[in-house]
Amino acid sequence: MSICPTAIETERLILRAPIPADAQSIFNAYAQDPEVTRYLTWQPHQSVADAERVIANSIAAWEQGTSFPYVIKLNDSGQVIGMIRVNIDRFKVELGYVLARAYWRKGYMTEAVRGVIDWAFTQPHIYRVAAVCDVENAASARVMEKAGMKREGVHKRYTVHPNISDEPRDCYSYAATK
Repeated sequence: MSICPTAIETERLILRAPIPADAQSIFNAYAQDPEVTRYLTWQPHQSVADAERVIANSIAAWEQGTSFPYVIKLNDSGQVIGMIRVNIDRFKVELGYVLARAYWRKGYMTEAVRGVIDWAFTQPHIYRVAAVCDVENAASARVMEKAGMKREGVHKRYTVHPNISDEPRDCYSYAATK
């Protein structure tokens, strides 16, 4: 099985493996923002040290080949605007993503997701790219739909989103297949 490339380029974005110097940008851009983290599986960061731990874990995941988190940067300015995580499980890819609020509603996350899907479907052993979102997260659902993913159903009591509830919440399941 092939490993993810260290960078994926789209028209406006560069998705690349994180480096320690990204921590401050990640913290400033989105990681401490309660609105951005509302539907995520982690709580807002309290300090840059939290972002440094995420980056260290992300680098370790790359080195171990267990997960492939990408920092999302704008091509023109180099500004870090989010992250997208790629997990490969034999013949399928699972995604998770986050985008700084200042960049919402500009098509950036749809472009990043589409970039990952396009790369994945060039791999002969990958047949499915999937992701989930909270049933109340209409913006994330729309991103996946615009990226070409289809809603497959609802997973009942599937994921804990600690910024909303301590109990598992229902999530939509989306996928694109080749």
